[in-house]
Formats: sequence, structure tokens, C-alpha cells
Amino acid sequence: MAASASIYNFLTLLLLCGIPFTFSELVKEQPLVLKYHNGPLLKGKITVNLIWYGKFSPTQRSIIVDFINSLSSAVKPKVPSASFWWKTTEKYKSGSSTLVVGKQILLENYPLGKTLKNPHLPALAGKFNGVGTVSVILTAKDVAVEGFCVRCGTHGSNRVGRGRVRGTFIWVGNSETQCPGQCAWPFHQPIYGPQTPPLVSPNGDVGIDGMIINLATLLANTVTNPFNNGYFQGPADAPLEAVSACTGIFGSGSYPGYPGKLLVEKTTGASYNANGINGRKYLLPAMWDPQTSRCKTLV
Repeated sequence: MAASASIYNFLTLLLLCGIPFTFSELVKEQPLVLKYHNGPLLKGKITVNLIWYGKFSPTQRSIIVDFINSLSSAVKPKVPSASFWWKTTEKYKSGSSTLVVGKQILLENYPLGKTLKNPHLPALAGKFNGVGTVSVILTAKDVAVEGFCVRCGTHGSNRVGRGRVRGTFIWVGNSETQCPGQCAWPFHQPIYGPQTPPLVSPNGDVGIDGMIINLATLLANTVTNPFNNGYFQGPADAPLEAVSACTGIFGSGSYPGYPGKLLVEKTTGASYNANGINGRKYLLPAMWDPQTSRCKTLV
């Protein structure tokens, strides 16, 4: 409290004296270290299988599939690109991680109901098992998941038999109507902090563009810390990982409540920082760079 008061009084003094300043001048970025805990990472060709739980339109599904394909696309997109963002994962030990979209299942009839508990997630992921795979569970906007709002998604691993790891899984929910101020920011008014105007989402769908941010976060966290013994800082059961260590940072000059300097699409006014395949545009969070020990942004 004393430190916060001192900072507040210092800022007030600067304002009263008419001294111009920027937050980036006041807050000097400190090196961030994610320790490698000597466990295996997901490298090489990785098959990403998709489980669509609830109703998603064909357009919504294509936005997400295009995003995953953009990360390891052989087609050279405009810069800055989603594939260049993903190349930062190569700087973690053992080389590149190439993502390939595999099988997809549509569960539009809500076979487990519209309220999912934590044990339902690995059970759904178990529809696809295999080493070198990631099962991504995507829940529709009318599906409540235990812990939603406390978290916008999660990742884990499936173990069967004598503890042998079969594969990893990710869950991300559509937050259009559930905690959009937390899980779809900066495309929605934040639930706390400075009430800055929301940005225009690049694909015209606040819920899906929010899912892209969280899916990007969890894909990077999964390949660099798949079994809780890869790269992270802090306790293994609540780690800061490759992207979650850089929460809220999307462009240069960011600070709490301000995502940073971004690109703006002239015709729609949409904010983005990454180009993908099929003319897609996305907003991707900063990722920790092992070479610089800092959060790296595309713009």
C-alpha cells in the first residue's frame, strides 16, 4: 500500500507541475525468466484435433481452423504474420513445432449437457488419443464450464494405464456472453481497471476473436510446457508460461488497460497485429522470448 501511494503521489506531482511523461518512461521493463524444468516439449509434427462442443456456425469454425493453419503455413503471408509469431516457439529447446489440423468432431447436441465439469474435459479429449497430438475442445457461447471466468481456458494431458502420457488437450470457451470483459478483452469493455473503449475485432465476432487470443495462448503454453515440467515460472499447478507470462500485452508500449500500439484495418477500423492465410487478420498476444528474456510482440 505504501509503495502504491508513493507512485500515486509521484504521478500527481508530475501532473500538477505540467511535466509530460509516458508510462513506458516510468516503468522500466525487467527481464522475465521462465525456467526449463528438463521435461519433454512437443516438437516436430503435431496433429491438432478439434472437438466442437455446441453450435458453431461454419464461418466461426473456418476462422479458427484458418488460424491454426496459419501458424505453420508454408504460404508466405503478409507481414507481420501469425507464422512469424509461432516461430518464437522454435527458440525453446529441441527445434520447431509444426501444427497440422487433423480430425474434427461436431457435438452440436450437447451430449454431456450445457454445464461441463472439469472431469468432462479430459473425457472429451479422450476421443482422440496419441503421442504428438493436441485435442482442442471448443465450447459454444451457451455452454458453461467449471471455472469459466476464473480462467478463459486451460491445457492438460491425458494419462492412461500405468501413467503413460497419451496426448495433450486444450479447452477454450466462447466468451461472447460469459465474462467477455475478461476473456474477450480488448474487444470488450474490461471488467476492472481503466475503462478504455473496446477495439473492433478483426473477424467481426467478439466471441471468436477472443477465443483466438486464448487459443493462441494455450497452444504456445502447451508445446512449451505440455506435462508441467517444461518452461514455466512459479508453482507447477499455477504456472506462468510462454504466453500467460505476458498477459495483456499485444503491441509495443502496452501497460495495464492499454493493449499497445496495433495495426488498424482502414475499411473496418478493426485492430490486429498478425496476418494469416485466406486474408485473415488476428490479434495475438506477446510471447516470452528465451533469447531476450522479454515478452515479444509482433508490432
